[in-house]
Amino acid sequence: MTAATLLDRLATLDTNTVSDTLDFLNLPGATFGLRPLWNCPKIVGRASTIQLGPKTGSQPTVHLISPVIAEIQSDDRILVIAGDVDGISCWGDILANAAQYKQIRGSVIDGLSRDIDGSESIGYPLFGRGVTMISARNRVVQLSSGQAISVAGVTVHEDDYVIADNCGTVFVPAAHIEEVIALGERIAHRQDGMVQAVRAGRSVADVMHDKEFNAIKEGNKQ
Repeated sequence: MTAATLLDRLATLDTNTVSDTLDFLNLPGATFGLRPLWNCPKIVGRASTIQLGPKTGSQPTVHLISPVIAEIQSDDRILVIAGDVDGISCWGDILANAAQYKQIRGSVIDGLSRDIDGSESIGYPLFGRGVTMISARNRVVQLSSGQAISVAGVTVHEDDYVIADNCGTVFVPAAHIEEVIALGERIAHRQDGMVQAVRAGRSVADVMHDKEFNAIKEGNKQ
């Protein structure tokens, strides 16, 4: 199955369902605190990983993240950025405009953004921990890209799958994406049925019983 098809199917799910799916499969990936920094739409894509860190020397450097944006050639990418410094921005509106020009789907920052109005004004989706006005220039540098990084306690590799919406951000290991989507679709179908059962008057205690959720994992579609 192509990556594009997998992304289309992943986009029909939400982060709650994908988080539940990872729980069923005993896989890491769900995070806490990486939420939309403006009222932006859900994004689904593949990770381009970037590791930042404090600047230690005095020599001028290329602005962080800009080399990664310049190299991207596909339209399925989400920038996933780790290594923030307390109170310092990892993102701004000039980067947002550059990323949008390259058809990048959005950014997930384990840290803060500045110029949030600039990202919102062009409709560039941005997820992170919060907003600041303090510039990264001469404070934070890019240490690496395309390598495994730790984001909100989850190890994220280049090309892993990303889904982020109003509830937060979930990462799916590329090696497990097909089984995650297949089970996620089954969970979503089952949960839709549970909602309808409650609305039809069935006891919520019965509908929400553990055995009902165990039946999802076992593939019981009754």
